[in-house]
Formats: sequence, structure tokens, C-alpha cells
Amino acid sequence: MKFALKSLLVASLTLTSTMALSHNHESSLSHAVQSSERSAKNSARDEYRHPEQTLAFFGFKPTMTVVEIAPGGGWYSEILAPALKEQGLYYAAHFPSDSSVGYYQRSLAAFKQKVAEDERFSKVEISEFAPLTHTDIAPAGTADMVLTFRNVHNWYMGKDTEGALSAFKSFYTALKPGGTLGVVEHRLDESRADEDQKSTGYMKQSYVVDLAKKAGFELVATSEINANPKDTADHPKGVWTLPPSLRLGEKDADKYKAIGESDRMTLKFKKPL
Repeated sequence: MKFALKSLLVASLTLTSTMALSHNHESSLSHAVQSSERSAKNSARDEYRHPEQTLAFFGFKPTMTVVEIAPGGGWYSEILAPALKEQGLYYAAHFPSDSSVGYYQRSLAAFKQKVAEDERFSKVEISEFAPLTHTDIAPAGTADMVLTFRNVHNWYMGKDTEGALSAFKSFYTALKPGGTLGVVEHRLDESRADEDQKSTGYMKQSYVVDLAKKAGFELVATSEINANPKDTADHPKGVWTLPPSLRLGEKDADKYKAIGESDRMTLKFKKPL
């Protein structure tokens, strides 16, 4: 009887501890998303990008080692860096420092300035990423999670069609066995011609899934968190017609603002054990 009571007490304490840890993880993510230190411009996009729900779907925990691919100006970095600062590790796999592209150099310099001057970014590790030339995004087999937001179309639209597959292979290498790859991408209807992926900025979900599988990943789950049924994906300037780009300027701006940001697939993959 004493042994049974002791076992029951241990089980109860374990469950309580697990629930508390889960709550702490959720609180850390919520705090980072809701922080007043995020720029108002970035927070305004939460309506379309659902960062808290998206990261929770991927299984994000503040104790993880997480790699974000091509963080650009740091939209997701404003959430990931603070959330991972105390217990985890955040790699920002940014543009290569030896790139000859002016925009890449300016973007990287601005991000490095944030890391140097903003306390929220003080523990960020900057690595370099380009699909075919800079693939050491983190030490091999050390990452719990790799995240890429709205990037696949850029690699697919590049001059070298192998770039997208090379990118996914580099994610696979960085991840631990059992690690997670989270992908968010503009979505093209499966009935559309494949060649539309070369000019619109939208990708077929079947193509992205197949790409990940070719790199060795297993599809775990899909989500409609970032779906937008208002988006027909047939705009004059492709996905860039919509906010936040609004490539047509003031022409039909109200129409495209009413649509909002693009319809997006949200995919969770796993590196097999």
C-alpha cells in the first residue's frame, strides 16, 4: 500500500511538473509575441502571419536550438531571439557576408547592427546561408528546429533549379535526428500550371512536400493557420501585388489590402530518428 501511494505521488508530481513546464513554454512564447518592444509595423502583420499559433504548431520550445533561414529584417527574429535568449539558442542564417548583391549586404549590415545594439538580440548567433554555396547554417546534427518563412519560391525562381533541393538538404544536415523543419510558403492551387511557380511567387504544396521528402524528411502534419481563402493567387504582379509589398502602388490598393496577405501552406516535417 505504501509503495502504491508513493508511486501515485511521484506520478502526480511528474504530471504537475510537466504541466508547469508546458505552461512556462507557452508563456515564454506568448510574452515574446505580445511584447511592446516589437515594432508596431511588425505586430500589425500578426493578423496574417499568426506567429504564436504557427510556432506552437511546429512544437517550438524556448529550450530548443532553432535556426531561422533568411531572417531578412528580423520579423520573426523579434519573437525568436527573446523567446530563446535565456534557455535556448537561436541561429539567424542570414545572407553571406561575401555576397556581391547590394541588397543582401545592406540587409545583413542592418541585422548585425540590431544584434550589436539591441539587448533582445544579444545572444543571437549569425550564420550564413545561400542554397548552393553557404549551407553550414549550424553545426551538423545540433538543431532541434529549422524554420523557413516564405523563402522556397526565391530558391525555386533562382537561375539554378537545384537551389531549392540543396537548401532542404542543408536543413536536414543541421537538424538532430527527430528534429523539426517548419515551412510556411505562399500557396498555388494544384490545378494551376507548374510554370506559374516561376513567376508568381506562389508554390504548389505538393511540390514543397515532394522537395522535403527528396531531402529525407517525413511530413508530420499540415495546418491551415495561415490560409487566406480571399487570395486567388492570380494577381498582376504575383504575390507582391498584395500587402505588404503592394507593387502596384496606389492602383487598386484598397482592393488588395482587403484581400490581405497571401494564402499560405504551413507544413511540419521531421528528420527521421
